[in-house]
Amino acid sequence: MGEVMKKVFKIIGIVLGGIILVALIAFLVAGVRTRLIQNDYSSVYSNPKYEKALKIENVEVIEQHISCGYAVIEMISSWNGGDVTEDSLYKEYGTIVTSTGNKFCEEMNKQFPEYETKIHKYMKNTEFIDVMYDTLSSGMPVPFEWAAKYGDEWTLHYSLIIGADIPNDRITVANPYGYYEELTLEELLNRTSFKSYENMPLFLKMGFAVGIFEKNTLFSIR
Repeated sequence: MGEVMKKVFKIIGIVLGGIILVALIAFLVAGVRTRLIQNDYSSVYSNPKYEKALKIENVEVIEQHISCGYAVIEMISSWNGGDVTEDSLYKEYGTIVTSTGNKFCEEMNKQFPEYETKIHKYMKNTEFIDVMYDTLSSGMPVPFEWAAKYGDEWTLHYSLIIGADIPNDRITVANPYGYYEELTLEELLNRTSFKSYENMPLFLKMGFAVGIFEKNTLFSIR
């Protein structure tokens, strides 16, 4: 029995060691990916492409009571003349199906078949700004993922970018926590990269490491 237990513990040790090694590699890869997206974007302030201030009018904030993903879809539907709501989505599924970026993108394409929604993950800062601006230029608001505070707690959150005045360093966001907010590009990118998320729990860090959650991620609608 003693030899059997030794073998069992050895196997357990090997398995645990393998899990720890995989986790360490995942964290290292996530760290590298995060550093790669944080490139210098200072040139955008003087780039003629971005000199025009853009604003999507008549986007009303919907204060979420079920989920931020559902609330963002409701905001877009209301702005687009539709009748999709948080409640209708929850009634349809009986749960929240927009917890990840890919699932949110799928639901956008289902609810708005007249448009094509694409997810753009781990973009460099300059790429994020470019896709954001191009989507606004086409007359569409921009759903995106970021870190946001609910009271004193940081959360992973969906919101809508509805305006960009890059020469004046002002980005306007419709936040389903119930308000509009204006941020500088630095503030925005610190939060889309989750750099500003203080004391992120380990399980969320692991979620980013294994690709469940993404950084510098937005959704273009065309």
